[in-house]
Amino acid sequence: MTSNAHLNELGEFLKARRAELSPRTVGLPDSDGRRRVAGLRREEVAVLASISTDYYTRLEQGRIQPSESVLAALVRVLHLNDEQRDYLCGLAGREPARPRRRAGQKVHPQLRLLLDDLTATPGIVLGRCMDILAWNPLAAALLDTDLAQVPEKQRNYVRLLFTEPSKKSLYADWEGNARSCVAHLRMQAAKFPDDPRLTTLVGELSVQDDDFRRWWGAHHVTASTGGTKVFHHPVAGELTLEWDMLIRSTDADQQLVIWTAQPGTPSYDGLRFLSSWAAAPHHDQSASDTAN
Repeated sequence: MTSNAHLNELGEFLKARRAELSPRTVGLPDSDGRRRVAGLRREEVAVLASISTDYYTRLEQGRIQPSESVLAALVRVLHLNDEQRDYLCGLAGREPARPRRRAGQKVHPQLRLLLDDLTATPGIVLGRCMDILAWNPLAAALLDTDLAQVPEKQRNYVRLLFTEPSKKSLYADWEGNARSCVAHLRMQAAKFPDDPRLTTLVGELSVQDDDFRRWWGAHHVTASTGGTKVFHHPVAGELTLEWDMLIRSTDADQQLVIWTAQPGTPSYDGLRFLSSWAAAPHHDQSASDTAN
């Protein structure tokens, strides 16, 4: 049982740490230029940690003991180093969470073979946290991104949506697509709560993008495995495509995502044209994966 003295010290420690941070440090606007308190406001810390302002206020007042998930969020939001994290966890009467290092994923050989056979269908293989493990040339052309040139650690579908400005014009409903991806990522967070890669991705995107931070804080979840997407493609024009996520029965952490069009439609013809364009010599790319 944590003593009142420890909880009071925890509250003082939180106050001191947020006083050291500026809005600019955590990616928040500092519009008024005149702040009544040094550093971040309580409500700003609460938003970034996806908790209520009342809950965070009670933490600083030493009235409640934080959960492990809240502690992990505060460590990220307040930019605590390892020693500060251990100290905070000690005050809360909890063991410091040691991030589990997961082996880097490699695309499954059978999915690789299947992807290689999809010469006229765009396809990518997604891993944990929606990392792009493999793709075929037509998928790279459809996503309007030379995925081979994206560093492996940044080759993530959600990251591309929020960090590449061209994606907002590529997708007719970029917001709907982005919201769905954030909700899917929330499902991954529940499945892999201690994954340091996921923690880093969420932290970076929360700092860089207001929309991501707001939608992540809304705690919506989804496990959608198909639907329709409309692309405004710079080469192929408007494409209305059906997408499906095929999940391996023996490894649910790898999913094959494909996009198809109904035969006889302008989108079908557009996809065929894009396939020919992607196969042209100056766009010749062999299908790739993270083993390259």
